[in-house]
Formats: sequence, C-alpha cells, structure tokens
Amino acid sequence: MDLHLVLPDSVSTDFQNLNKFNEQQFPRLIEILFQFLLEPKEMDRFLQQLNEFAGEHGMSAGPLRNLMKSVLLVPQGALKKTLTAEQIREDLLTLGLNEDKAAFFSQQWGEHYAALSKRAIGQTLMVNQLVDMEWKFGVTVGTSEIQKVGNIFLQLKLVVRKGNSTENVYMELTLPQFYNFLHEMERAKASMECFS
Repeated sequence: MDLHLVLPDSVSTDFQNLNKFNEQQFPRLIEILFQFLLEPKEMDRFLQQLNEFAGEHGMSAGPLRNLMKSVLLVPQGALKKTLTAEQIREDLLTLGLNEDKAAFFSQQWGEHYAALSKRAIGQTLMVNQLVDMEWKFGVTVGTSEIQKVGNIFLQLKLVVRKGNSTENVYMELTLPQFYNFLHEMERAKASMECFS
C-alpha cells in the first residue's frame, strides 16, 4: 500500500520501534505528542516530559527524543495534507505500526483534528491576509468503515496572500468538527471586536 505522506525511509524503522512500547507506555507517549502539537511553543515542557518518561521506564532520553521527533513528522504532514483518521491509520500500518497502536493513534488524531486545524489556520491568518474562501459539502459514499458511510463533511479552501503571491490552504472537516471550528471563529471575532 502506498503512503499518503512523503516521509524519510528512517520513519518506518522508528514506527516499528514504537511497537516495543507496552499498553501503558504507548498511550502516554501519544498524549505527550498531541499535547505538544496543540501547544508547539511548549518545547521545553515536551522535552522535559520525554526525559521524565525515559527515566521512569529505564530508557535513554536521547534516543527517545530522536524517535519522537521522527514520529512528529506524521501528524505534521497529515495536517498539511488534511488526512482523515482512516488515512492516518492506513499510513501507520504501512509504516509497520501494529493494528492496536495504529487504531489508537488515528483515534487521537480524529479527536484532536479540529483543534489542530484551527491552530494551523490561525497561524496562517496571523501572518497572511485572507483573500478568499470557498467551501463545499460532501457525503461519504464509500469507506472501509461502514458506520461512516453517509457522513456529511465540509471541504474548505482558503486563499491567503503571501508576499506578492497567493497560496491555497485546504481543510476537510466532519460536520461536528466544522461546527466546533465555526464556534471558535465566532469567539475569535467577538474577542477582536472587544479590542477594536
């Protein structure tokens, strides 16, 4: 199976090494990972948590930090390409992660996707002017997960100005993720109006 993401060859080895973590260790590592993705300015805290994790489990901190830097490439790349939880799961399986761990990781991705997308768009709009926006609704008609057939999703296309040129930023949200995103944008607009 082909990967949805373009990744260095070494990433596959790193994900296979993740299989060595047990049922208590792996969820904690992924929790640390997503906490950092949601608050990327907290690099010191991220590294400290990894050091503490390594100490608690008798591991060397350096190799663990390098492993997690490699693992970070997947959610960071998935955010840029707006991959679904199912696409993430497929990539993780292709990289060699076992079924249970791939399912857990992709579930966490699904739960945090709206917040991660909002942060990514917020960063984009903070440094770039929004020129145009297009959206369209769709309905899932075919998927390997039967319960998701018939789900409504929204595709967003933001056109932002970067210097003298424009760039397209794409997102795909489920309906609940879209309503959550809309709510956050309304809160941001209200906050801006308070200070204007």
